Amino acid sequence: MPQRGGAPVTVPGAIAGFDLMASRFGTMGFDRLLQPAIDLAFRGHPVGDRVAFDWPEHAPMLAGDPGGRQHLLVDGKAPEAGAVMRYPALGETLKRIAEGGPSTFYSGAIAEEIVSTVSQAGGFLTLDDLAKAKADLVTPIEADYRGLTVAELPPNGQGVVALIILKLLERFDLGALDPCGAQRLHLEIEAARLAYGLRDRELADPDSMHCRAEALYDATFIDRLAERIDPARRAADLDLPPLPGSDTIYLAIADGEGRLVSLIHSIYGSFGSGLVTEKSGIVLQNRGGCFSLEEGHPNVIQPGKRPMHTIIPAMALKDGVPVMAFGVMGGAYQPCGHAHVISNMVDFGMDPQAALDAPRAFWDADGRTALETSLSDACVWGLETRGHAPVRVSAPLGGGQMIWRDPETGMLTGGSDPRKDGCAAGF
Repeated sequence: MPQRGGAPVTVPGAIAGFDLMASRFGTMGFDRLLQPAIDLAFRGHPVGDRVAFDWPEHAPMLAGDPGGRQHLLVDGKAPEAGAVMRYPALGETLKRIAEGGPSTFYSGAIAEEIVSTVSQAGGFLTLDDLAKAKADLVTPIEADYRGLTVAELPPNGQGVVALIILKLLERFDLGALDPCGAQRLHLEIEAARLAYGLRDRELADPDSMHCRAEALYDATFIDRLAERIDPARRAADLDLPPLPGSDTIYLAIADGEGRLVSLIHSIYGSFGSGLVTEKSGIVLQNRGGCFSLEEGHPNVIQPGKRPMHTIIPAMALKDGVPVMAFGVMGGAYQPCGHAHVISNMVDFGMDPQAALDAPRAFWDADGRTALETSLSDACVWGLETRGHAPVRVSAPLGGGQMIWRDPETGMLTGGSDPRKDGCAAGF
C-alpha cells in the first residue's frame, strides 16, 4: 500500500470515538471537553525536544503540500525546540465541533474539504463514507502471564500479538536470566518474530479474519509454536515483511474514584498521509497504509473495511480487578514493547519507571536486530553468537507510560518513558 498521499487515508474515527467515550463514561459535553485543546491551538505551545528531533526529517514532505507548508512549517522549515507553534485554523475547527457536535466534523464544510483534499491526492474517501462513521464498544481480549492478566484491544488492533509473545515467553524461565542480557533478548526477539509472522498472515478487520483472535494464543497452539524457538539460535526460516512505523501519543490516567483510563491516539506515520487541509488545518492520517494489496488476504483493501491497526492501549488485572493502565508507543514495536515491560515487572520485579527505562531491542525485516545504545558490548556479542545481526541505533525504540494501582493499598505509582516528551504527574 502507498504510505503517503490520498490512497491510505481512511475515515477518521477519533471524533466519533471520543464522543462515544464521553457520552458513555464521562460527565461533560464536547463544548467543555474541547476547550483546553481550543485554547492551546490559539495560544500555542512550545515544541518539545523529542518532537523537534523528529520534525526536520519530514519538512521536505510538508513543504510539498499546501496545507502542510501553511500550518506545520515556519518559513519553510521545521520549528526548533522551544519555538511556540500556533494552529488557529485547527482551533476554529475544534470550536465548530465543540458547538455543533461530531456531526459538524462528519458532514458539512469540514467533511467536504477533507474529501476534496483526499480526492485531489488520488484517494477514495467520499462524503457518504464520512457520514457513516461510527465508533464501537468492544470487549478486550485477555491472557494470563504468571498470575497477571493482560487485557488488550481485539482485532483489527494488534493487541493479540502482545498476548502471543507473552504466552510464548511464559514457556521459558526468564526470571533466571539477566534482564539486559543476550539470552533474555534472544528469546523475546524470537517470540516476537513468530507472533508478528502470525499478525501479517492473519490479522485484519475481525469480520474478515480466518480465525478468532483467541485461537492465536490458545495453549495447544502456543505449545506447538514454542517448539519453533531454539534457545540457542536465531531461526532462519521466518519470511517476514517490512514492519511499518508510526508516531503515536499515549496517556494513562487514574482518578480518585477508582477509574483507570488507557488511551492511545495516532495519525500513524509522521504527519500521517502528509496531507493537511488548508482551511480547517486537519492533518489526515494514513491508517490505510496497513492494508494489504494481496488478493485473498484477510487484510486486503476493500470498501467499508477497517485495516489492521497498530495502536493498542492496554490494561492489566489482578484477580479480576484492574491494577494497571499502560501503553508503549512505536508503531510495529508496540506489542513487543508491551511484552517487554510486562516481563520486566513480573519476571524481574521492576517498578513502573524501571520497567519503562530498561533498554530495548527489536528486529527488522532485513534480518538486523536494533539495539539501544545502553545495552552492553557483551549483549551485542551474545546476540551475534546466537545468529542475530545486532546494530546499535541512535533513535530510541518506542516510548511508554504506565500507572500501577497497588491492589492491597490502592496507592498509585506512575512511570513515564524518558524516550518521549512526557511526564508522570499527580494532583
